[in-house]
Amino acid sequence: MIHFLEPLRHYVWFGPTLISLFIWELCWKLITFWKAARRNHLVWFICIGIINTVGILPIIYLLIYRNTPEMHETKE
Repeated sequence: MIHFLEPLRHYVWFGPTLISLFIWELCWKLITFWKAARRNHLVWFICIGIINTVGILPIIYLLIYRNTPEMHETKE
């Protein structure tokens, strides 16, 4: 008799992979949200928040603007 969960044993990797991708995306998004907010890049901030690209869009943003200084508020 075949156990009813037998076909699912081939997909044991799916859960850990999905969790890893979620953590990967979350890390890149948080870093990029911080950088985009500091540079007042509202369009990038919104696009990165809406589009899920498994970290590709945030990495592209960070590569494009890696040498751009962040805007700091000056106290007068």
